[in-house]
Amino acid sequence: MKKVRFGIDIDGTVTCPSSLLPHINKAYSLNLTLDDIKEYDLTQAFDVDQKQFFDWYVTVEDHIYDTSPPQQFAKHILAQWKAYYELYYISARGQHVYDTTEKWFHREDIPYDHIELIGSHHKIETAKKFHVDAFFEDKHDNAVDIHEELDIPVLLFDTPYNRKPIPNGVIRVYNWQEADDWIKHHFPQKSIIH
Repeated sequence: MKKVRFGIDIDGTVTCPSSLLPHINKAYSLNLTLDDIKEYDLTQAFDVDQKQFFDWYVTVEDHIYDTSPPQQFAKHILAQWKAYYELYYISARGQHVYDTTEKWFHREDIPYDHIELIGSHHKIETAKKFHVDAFFEDKHDNAVDIHEELDIPVLLFDTPYNRKPIPNGVIRVYNWQEADDWIKHHFPQKSIIH
């Protein structure tokens, strides 16, 4: 029997959505908290030139990805899911940080079947290519677009920057435990016969 396959975003979904903030606060002498971030575009939260911010980000992104902590319970729940589901991580990170990303998964002991770094927030084609049965995301428009285009459930991990209305089929969850409860109800874990 074919396992159910999940498409899972990495940043802000598996990792803490506040992972970037200590780096931004240090670089720009700020004191931002996650509650200050009302838009996915972080530069909306403080006065900074977007090009300058991008240039800075490129120089530190490898370090940020290497030091991002996982969300609470993510590791435990994903480890449980590994026996029952296929875990396909689909991220907007670029291919140039693949080694850092893979090392992070190994060091944090987070299981995966596949990691796809597409270098873009447009994840529909990749989710379609891998035939995922559900998706996990923190970016509001991604969650809505993936659900509407692929007609699959998308679990949207709540953050201050994604609190716009959502259609039926996009399920807002507040932590990995809620995600686990929803998944166990809608994709029951069947005994795996080897």
